[in-house]
Amino acid sequence: MIFQDIPFQFFDIWDGIESGLYYAIVGFYFLIFAYFLLMRFRISKKLFWLYFSILFLFLAAGRGFFIVYYFYAPELITTMSPLELVGLLMTLYRLATFSTWMGIACLMGVFGTLIFPPFTETEDVSEKEGFKAKLEQILKHKNVRILLKICLIAIPIIIGILVLTLPDALLMDPDLKDGYGLSIQLITWFGYPAGRFVVNFILLPLMVLVIPILFVYLAKKTFGVLRRSYALNAIGFFIYFSGRISQGILETLGFPHVEAILPPLLILLSLLIIVIANNYEQLR
Repeated sequence: MIFQDIPFQFFDIWDGIESGLYYAIVGFYFLIFAYFLLMRFRISKKLFWLYFSILFLFLAAGRGFFIVYYFYAPELITTMSPLELVGLLMTLYRLATFSTWMGIACLMGVFGTLIFPPFTETEDVSEKEGFKAKLEQILKHKNVRILLKICLIAIPIIIGILVLTLPDALLMDPDLKDGYGLSIQLITWFGYPAGRFVVNFILLPLMVLVIPILFVYLAKKTFGVLRRSYALNAIGFFIYFSGRISQGILETLGFPHVEAILPPLLILLSLLIIVIANNYEQLR
């Protein structure tokens, strides 16, 4: 094992608790991936369930890279030069962020299948007039809908590829530069790496918030079991993104004990709710 003979210098009890919770989350991701792929997509052959299952596979990969990035890679300082270690950390960060954006691409696939269903499921607009009617007439064409779905998926993929190729000056955490004594000149906004700022605080919220908002909208438009399923999905995704956001906020505010417990517990709760939401008709 790569870390077997390395004495841990930074890993404390709270890191052990936090990493253990994230191990549980990764295991849950794999279980959800297998369930939706084998029990839902295999039977229904619907792309919705394929996107939904692969989403959790990419989330598991991203979280795995982040576990090594935060908890284990810094311990290699005794066996690697600072420059080599920072290079490893940046590689892990890029791979983790890329995997996360591949997961968001799957979310956009889910989004596309929900807002652009087969035209037979929508009303006939041939008798309508005005801009809305013209727009519906355009969206009526199968090729237009396919193109829009492809664009929704392609945007996160392009962002993920950019994260892999942007220079370290745009992505590196200033703490890495200061902690390992590097001479690189970082490009920051408000003390935060400019590349990460754009990706994490502008592009990411725009992409991920549309999913719970869409589920809320669908819950209002439907009835019965379907409404409850959409509503639980919305709650689950809201809690999930709250857990992801709270991790960064608590880290910035300096509450390591709360940071070690609250965000992963919120994520675990959200995953449980999402699983229940997509099996609601079997649990009622």
